[in-house]
Amino acid sequence: MRLIRGLSHLEPFKNGCVLTIGNFDGLHSGHRAVIKNLAERGSALNLPTVIMIFEPQPLEYFLGDNAPSRLMRLREKVIEFVKLPVDNLLIVRFNRYLANCDAEQFIDDILVKKLNVKHLVIGDDFHFGKARRGNFAMLKEKGKAYGFNVEDTGSYQFEGLRVSSTLIRDALGAGDLAQAERLLGHSYSVCGRVAHGDKRGRTLGYPTANIIMFRKNTPVSGVFAITMTGIDGLEFEGIANVGTRPTVAGGSKVILEAHLFDFNKEIYGRYVEVHFKQKIRDEMCFQSLEQLKAQIEKDVAETKEIFAEIKRL
Repeated sequence: MRLIRGLSHLEPFKNGCVLTIGNFDGLHSGHRAVIKNLAERGSALNLPTVIMIFEPQPLEYFLGDNAPSRLMRLREKVIEFVKLPVDNLLIVRFNRYLANCDAEQFIDDILVKKLNVKHLVIGDDFHFGKARRGNFAMLKEKGKAYGFNVEDTGSYQFEGLRVSSTLIRDALGAGDLAQAERLLGHSYSVCGRVAHGDKRGRTLGYPTANIIMFRKNTPVSGVFAITMTGIDGLEFEGIANVGTRPTVAGGSKVILEAHLFDFNKEIYGRYVEVHFKQKIRDEMCFQSLEQLKAQIEKDVAETKEIFAEIKRL
């Protein structure tokens, strides 16, 4: 897969391309159906496939800290795209120009002149351009004039529900990780590099691997049964807290602290993936470190029982 950062680094595809556009936040089962369709069209037309995504995501540009939480950071998204049948990933910076770009101008300047699109695959709810005026009908009309086809992929349904990033975000916020997993097609996970912390977990008897979330909002918060991958090709069971650590810190920076069972390796600087299996409880503020330690002991016992039950199934 070729990574293209920005329209300024883009040379028009000489013979054209097959394109899809979106945020692809979470790369859920619906997104993967769109990408599968894109790859099939590219193969049939013997044209390269292109996925265009925006950074920041448009709602983040318009709403700032009030934007919905992200399911994926950009790096996580790129890592997953590499595994899929995608020829080119175009990352476009969403800025004032795009915010004020009329839908017709977007089609003319970007889709036609910049990309030379020949076939466009879009979701059923796709809107674009200033005030979201652009839609499927406009693209079909402009496609006839400019010589490109437009294909609506329709809704991707699972158990009667239209799969969307919003629905997954809602499931995660409610602590329903099983529903989120069904919609995603895999357990929800986050990636990051293990950083040095204040080592307070060691003094409590539960050393942690700390990952700074680097997100304005997070779709998950609280204490979870987790597994961690990215270390020696193995999967390790453990427990993690995602939050601002109100008992010992009380700041605004969101950190994931993972304690792995029966694990004593130094993994600072390692890039790992944390897979969320089940929510244990919400984050709490304790009156003392002794109370915090007592609760951690209960949480660890409950988490180990969860994994034991999974193995019995």
